[in-house]
Amino acid sequence: MTTVPQAGDAMPDIPLETPDGGSVKPSDFAGRKLAIFFYPKDNTPGCTTEAKDFSALKADFEAAGTALLGVSKDSAKKHQNFIAKHDLTVDLATDAAEDGLSDALGIWTEKKMYGKTFMGMVRTTYLVDEKGQIARVWNKVKVKGHAEEVLEAARAL
Repeated sequence: MTTVPQAGDAMPDIPLETPDGGSVKPSDFAGRKLAIFFYPKDNTPGCTTEAKDFSALKADFEAAGTALLGVSKDSAKKHQNFIAKHDLTVDLATDAAEDGLSDALGIWTEKKMYGKTFMGMVRTTYLVDEKGQIARVWNKVKVKGHAEEVLEAARAL
């Protein structure tokens, strides 16, 4: 079993797919802070609220020198539809690769619901400093008030 990165560790630098077919990786944000939030699925109630909350605060994050990136396993096309449907301004990326970033972080994991077992994303946010080190981790995030809490932490970093 590999060790899951925690606060103080380097953020794994694994590429993600952008909705336009390009790619992005955590090191692309070197020199500024990055709030990277992982969520289970586009267009579900909690995930939609979370993405809209981060979008609403995007200018405040930018003023705090912090980039935002939302990540799920959804396809680039689903991300494009999600962005258009909810007028999202936050950047999204797809972690579709086998052994991708969410795997390295230990947040793509076995879940159980209604007696069924399946693989799913644990809603988790990482605040990464300008040097690419994980400064803070929020595990099993509750959406209400979360974007504001991450913004305060970014401002304090």
